[in-house]
Amino acid sequence: MNDTALPPKVFQSLTDFREVDWQLRNIRLSGLHWHSERKVTGDVPVLMLHGWLDNSLTFIKLAPELAALTEVYAVDMAGHGKSGHRPVGQSYLLMDYVADVAELVENHLLTNEKGQVDLVGHSLGGIACALYAAAFPERVRKLIMIDSLGAMSRPVDQTIPQLRRAIHKRLAGSGRPTVYPDIETAAKAREGGLSPLSPEAALTLIPRNMRQEQGGYVWRTDSRLRHPTPLMMSEDQVMASLRAITTPTLFVRAESGLLANHSGLDERGQAIENLKVAHVPGGHHCHLDGDTCPVSEAIKHFLSDE
Repeated sequence: MNDTALPPKVFQSLTDFREVDWQLRNIRLSGLHWHSERKVTGDVPVLMLHGWLDNSLTFIKLAPELAALTEVYAVDMAGHGKSGHRPVGQSYLLMDYVADVAELVENHLLTNEKGQVDLVGHSLGGIACALYAAAFPERVRKLIMIDSLGAMSRPVDQTIPQLRRAIHKRLAGSGRPTVYPDIETAAKAREGGLSPLSPEAALTLIPRNMRQEQGGYVWRTDSRLRHPTPLMMSEDQVMASLRAITTPTLFVRAESGLLANHSGLDERGQAIENLKVAHVPGGHHCHLDGDTCPVSEAIKHFLSDE
């Protein structure tokens, strides 16, 4: 199997996966690979990107289902999980995540000059996938966004206040890391927050984001991920990026997700020319927490043209 620590129940229904590393020019990315015995979608692999402060194990239930179609890879985005951190003095800018995807696809996942990938992104990962698909439509066969439909935006008159907040935080630093006595305590802390998780889901995600240190466990994730970004897109820019997507796209809309009551969501959806919407039960982590079958079935049907 592998040495990734997960609750025993999680392992009972999962196929094998292996740890992988991809060396990019300026950073090393880590992730997981689910091998496929079939090639329903040909030589087009699936690349999966997780949400903010999560890691590749967020796809521990979905990835084995998609491996029935093709090779599946889930990456720890920069600063998350077991991947490297940005150098001192750099921030975690959205467009740098998109550049990471481009380099990963071009140098490690394509099988030929005209090769393509299928992209599955949750939350922040969905935003990065959408921007990559807009910029490089020839590389993306199909795009799936889970509880994600374009970047967060700010009015243009908030540009300078946002910059000021980001610089203040950069100068102040992150402070001392919290030390947890064990993984279970850290997972308990993760259960709450903006996107709550069940105890099982939290215990699934947290081990990959932790390292043992100082007589306990501290976050492996880069503390700078919590710093405000110095620059955000305006809504006009977000809409322009969505209109640039020509790839067949599936928006998995969670009934109780973070976007459930998001104003302007219909307008964003209408901006994507070739968009399908799958309404599924569950919250922001509908692909991980609770009954994930509606999510996996919707995505499998979409990828296999059923």
